[in-house]
Amino acid sequence: MTAPEDASDYQGLTFEQLVAELEQLTARMAAEDVGIEEAAELYEKAVLLHRLAAARLEQVQARIESLSGEDPGRPSKG
Repeated sequence: MTAPEDASDYQGLTFEQLVAELEQLTARMAAEDVGIEEAAELYEKAVLLHRLAAARLEQVQARIESLSGEDPGRPSKG
């Protein structure tokens, strides 16, 4: 069994790279030759990557909203 990974292992990755890693993990988990222990490790890593990608996306969205002058807590007009 390998050591659990943490967010610092992926700090330098872009959103697109995080999504690509997540896609590779998904493909690996779908393989028929994956044992239960490996599947659990892959799932844990996928959850971490998903959280990091979602956080990165939220950061970018907040940045765009601040540039456009929108209040993120208020529904947009239109």
